Amino acid sequence: MALTKEAFKARVYEWAQKLDIEVKTISIRPMKNKWASYTKKSQLLIFNTELLTMSKKIGDYVIVHELLHFNVPNHGKLWKSLMLAYLGDYEKIEKKIKMRCGRE
Repeated sequence: MALTKEAFKARVYEWAQKLDIEVKTISIRPMKNKWASYTKKSQLLIFNTELLTMSKKIGDYVIVHELLHFNVPNHGKLWKSLMLAYLGDYEKIEKKIKMRCGRE
């Protein structure tokens, strides 16, 4: 069952609150090559509309992945340890996403 854009945005705000991150603007639109992106200068989060039809686990993975980039710009040890702390075995979800469409 697909989520509405409003319901997905509400999940983003819930995670942002848990991570103590202030989100200014969220956009949900079709994207050809990415699941999401974050622009630091404008604090704009953009999510792919395809996420509205995917499982909650995949949606949460993408949300947390992008929100962590507010404070951690790369995918190094700190980012990985935070992903593990918030999502548990996030690497299984990551593999599932990559196998599904080959996107990052």
